[in-house]
Amino acid sequence: MRDSLGDRIMVICIYTFLILFAITTLYPFLNALAISFNQGLDTSKGGLTIWPRVFTFENYKFVFKDERLMSGFVISVLRTIIGTITSILCTAIFAYGMSKRELMGRKYYMVMCIITMYFGGGLIPTFMLIRNLGLMNSFWVYIIPGLIGVWNMIIFRTFFNGLPNGLEESAKIDGCGNWGTLFRIVLPLSGPVIATLALFTAVAHWNEWFLAGIYISDQNLYPIQTILRQILLSNIVSETAANLDSASLARMQQAKTVTSKSLSMATMMVATLPIISVYPFVQKYFVKGVLVGSLKE
Repeated sequence: MRDSLGDRIMVICIYTFLILFAITTLYPFLNALAISFNQGLDTSKGGLTIWPRVFTFENYKFVFKDERLMSGFVISVLRTIIGTITSILCTAIFAYGMSKRELMGRKYYMVMCIITMYFGGGLIPTFMLIRNLGLMNSFWVYIIPGLIGVWNMIIFRTFFNGLPNGLEESAKIDGCGNWGTLFRIVLPLSGPVIATLALFTAVAHWNEWFLAGIYISDQNLYPIQTILRQILLSNIVSETAANLDSASLARMQQAKTVTSKSLSMATMMVATLPIISVYPFVQKYFVKGVLVGSLKE
C-alpha cells in the first residue's frame, strides 16, 4: 500500500528535524576538534568552524608533554575501570539479595534505600564522614563512596525478578548455593543490563570532577576532568611553558602556535574521546538494558 501525501510530508519533516538536531548536537564537538588541530595564532582571529585552517599537532604535543595532564589521565582511567567493576559487582550482589521475596525486612530495606535517592546528608556531614573514614587525599575516595547505586540496584533487582524461577531451582538441585547461583547462572544471563549500567557508571566516573576539589589536596591524584576544569578557568599556557626547557619556550613565543583556547580544546579532546569510543561496543544492549527497569515485578 502506497503512502499518502500527508505521510510523505510527515516523514520529510521528521527527517529534516532529526538532521537539524544532529547538526546542532555535533557542531560544538566538531568546532572544538577543529580548534584543537588548528594553529593557536590563527584560532585567535576567530571565524573557525568545523575544519582547521592551519593544521598542526602542536596543541597535542604540549598536552602530552605536561606530566600533570598525563597523571590525571592515568588516574581517570584507573578510577573508571576499578570504580565500574567494583560498583557493578557490589550493586549486583545487593540487588540479588533484595530480589528474594523471603528476605526478612525486604520492604523496610527498600524504603531506606529509596529515601537516600531523595535526601542526602549534605556536604559538611559527608566531608566529616569521609575524613573519619581516612579517605581524605586518597585514591579510594573515588571508589568506596559510590560502590552501590540505588537506581542501578532497582534495575538489577527488576531484571533478576524477571528471570524464570526454574533456573535457580535447577541450580540448587545441582548443589549451587546463593553465591554459586548468582555467579554461575544469574550474572551470565544479565549481559544487557550489566553492559548498560556499566557504561552509565563508567561515564559518571570519567566525567566526575567535584570530589577531587573537596577531598584531594595532592594534585597527583587529580583526575583529568578536574585538571581540565582548572585549565578552562585559568591561563594554562604560562603553567605549561614553565615545564618546558628554554629552547622550547622560545620557539613557542616566537611561533605562537599554541594559545590558551587551542590548548584547552586539545585537552578537552583527550578527556572526551576515550569514553566516547566505548559507546559503539555496547550500543546493542541499550534498548533491552534500559527498558528492563520499567518492567513490573
